[in-house]
Amino acid sequence: MDFKDQLDAIFVEESQIPEEFMLKEQIIQREYLSNGEMKQWEGELSEVSSPVCIRTTEGLKRKVIGAFPVCGTKEAMEALDAAMAAYDSGRGEWPTMSVANRIQRVEQFTFKMVAQKDLVVKLIMWEIGKPYAESVKEFDRTVEYINATIDALKDMDRQSSRFEIEQGIVAQVRRSSLGVVLCMGPFNYPLNETFTTLIPALIMGNTLLFKPPKHGTLLHYPLLKAFQECFPKGVVNTIYGRGADIVPPLMQSGKINVLTLIGSSKVANELKKQHPKVNRLRAILGLDAKNAAIVTKNADIKLAVSETVLGALSFNGQRCTALKIVLVHEDIADDFLKELSVAVSNLKFGMPWEKGVNLTPLPEPGKPAYLKACIDDAIANGAKVINENGGENVASFVYPAIVFPVNEKMKLYREEQFGPVIPVIPFKDLDETIEYQIESPHGQQVSIFSNNAEEIASLIDPFVNEVSRVNINCQCQRGPDIFPFTGRKDSAEGTLSVVDALRAFSIRSLVATKLNDSNKKLINEIVNNNESNFLSTKFIF
Repeated sequence: MDFKDQLDAIFVEESQIPEEFMLKEQIIQREYLSNGEMKQWEGELSEVSSPVCIRTTEGLKRKVIGAFPVCGTKEAMEALDAAMAAYDSGRGEWPTMSVANRIQRVEQFTFKMVAQKDLVVKLIMWEIGKPYAESVKEFDRTVEYINATIDALKDMDRQSSRFEIEQGIVAQVRRSSLGVVLCMGPFNYPLNETFTTLIPALIMGNTLLFKPPKHGTLLHYPLLKAFQECFPKGVVNTIYGRGADIVPPLMQSGKINVLTLIGSSKVANELKKQHPKVNRLRAILGLDAKNAAIVTKNADIKLAVSETVLGALSFNGQRCTALKIVLVHEDIADDFLKELSVAVSNLKFGMPWEKGVNLTPLPEPGKPAYLKACIDDAIANGAKVINENGGENVASFVYPAIVFPVNEKMKLYREEQFGPVIPVIPFKDLDETIEYQIESPHGQQVSIFSNNAEEIASLIDPFVNEVSRVNINCQCQRGPDIFPFTGRKDSAEGTLSVVDALRAFSIRSLVATKLNDSNKKLINEIVNNNESNFLSTKFIF
């Protein structure tokens, strides 16, 4: 059996899929949450086809797992009106609710969310082809993130429960909400990355318009009822439809206070331009990244290879924090490439429900053709595919390709491939690696592999002013979630982490007065009688 046949053989007949990983039935979503109601949709539906292809008498066909509403501008604007009404210029039930009560509502939601774990995990696996074990991990990590966010908010609120006295002025400084948030998540971490913005935005008292990603829409459907039951009407509203149709009118209305998007810088720039009062718009954006691994001649090659494979090919390289280009010193390039090729060949490929599988089908229908175009372009400009079978493709599956030597004429030098291709650039001098990063439009993270302290130090100082995180002898990554997660240049706007996200979706507000007997009496009366949720010394445990 040649390799192409081996790839073809990973796709099976429907009867061969283990029953425990099957969906009981197609998920045909005809509801959406708006203004506290699960509204029925009678219009067009968008069919959801899994990247998992099924072997049929007519050849390989993507398995259809369901459908979701293709709503229009009318429904999107109705959802916006609902969010506006729920916020009510900061006077609504949710933004004026005590922090303790908002936390309680989020805890209730989390409890209901966990009850839907089995279905949500299966939908992650089927919708985007993520290995089942990784899908479980994404769900669990999201729950952990919500709990960590609750703990961080409690801590933040405890610190702000006291009064400060300065120059005869007494004040209480707390954080207050911003308004209506438009939240759009990515397909690669459709639950986790979406909730790392949605949950902090929500718990800080904002109201939401939530647009699920194109690939990874259905998995949110089982959670809509929980949103409806746990939060006041209009606080969480889902919008469905073609982004190009429904999002521009929302931005053009000028009623969106916060734009949160995990996606491309091009889309983010276009959306921001459409807002009539950009100075009033806060943007929290996770955007393009082409994180580099720098493997110096003093690197532990075995370690560098191991971390590069993890960094470049976890979930097929479809992560913003993935290592998307490798710069290796020419003295060790041959040894590095040989070991890298062996490590890639040892990765298990197959269907996402298979135990220990590393490489799975790709969710974006056009991705295999795009990756082939990138590889062909590199070959036309002098590179080769180094590893055996690199770039081989059957249906939705693409086998990883190691491409060397990559130069500035090639797409793979510039573009974020977001897939299982590892471009490798040889270098002579460390200054070349610094110049690469300086010229790059991206500035998220970098990984440095070396066992020479002086060498690492010489790279740390310039790189911390070009990227937001320098990783030493390990792959790029987001976590732990307590650490700041951001980027420079076209890679991000705003900072996300458990604490930073709470700050990003709120603003410091204070109540202040001159310190005299009359004002002290007023303040004490308000606090003692619990007449204000903002001006309060209540301590949340």
